[in-house]
Amino acid sequence: MKLAVLQSNYLPWKGYFDIIHKVDLFLFYDEVQYTKNDWRNRNRIQTRNGMEWITVPVHGTLYQRIDEVEIVPSRWQMQHYQKLVTNYARAPFFNFYRPFLEDVYLKKKWQKLSDLNQYLIQRIAKEFLGIKTNFGLSTDYVSIGSGHEKLLSLIRNTGATAYLSGPAAKNYIIASDYTTAGIRLEWMDYSEYPQYPQQFLPYQPNVSILDMLFNLGEKTPAYIWGG
Repeated sequence: MKLAVLQSNYLPWKGYFDIIHKVDLFLFYDEVQYTKNDWRNRNRIQTRNGMEWITVPVHGTLYQRIDEVEIVPSRWQMQHYQKLVTNYARAPFFNFYRPFLEDVYLKKKWQKLSDLNQYLIQRIAKEFLGIKTNFGLSTDYVSIGSGHEKLLSLIRNTGATAYLSGPAAKNYIIASDYTTAGIRLEWMDYSEYPQYPQQFLPYQPNVSILDMLFNLGEKTPAYIWGG
């Protein structure tokens, strides 16, 4: 069984969903420390004036876990919805996804950042990208220690025989410990994604998955993992 473990992000880019697609079980690792100015509560979209951030306002501090972070009550949901409409209304497939956006931003009210992120990621993965991977929470399994030790104990307790990691984790993962534990360690490669048609130039590869969906529709998976 191949496993991936990641913190939940707000409307993440294609690489995040590529990792999910490549494993049998994906665990949200939201029991770890919240990080400010990161991907947890924001992402980028493409506009006529270049890339712009859309950010969920939160009360989060460096002393909180991600799953404890609360969203600041404000008009952010309407603002995000309006910004997406303003910049993507003319995209070829925007109207297909409009009911999804209305559900997320106009019909629901969000209190916890983790709940918002996990809902978005799972709906996009299952409904729009056809991903069959099983989802779960890291807190469903026992883990001990911190950092590298905690992650490895979590992976072992899932019964995984292979672990797929993003390249940034090379800074703290000790590969030899995985070999000793009998777990095959694999590293994600983000270098081969082809360009796709976007509304504005220059081409921007590192934007929210929404950009691909609005511009490509059901062809989106072919531009991430082919087929």
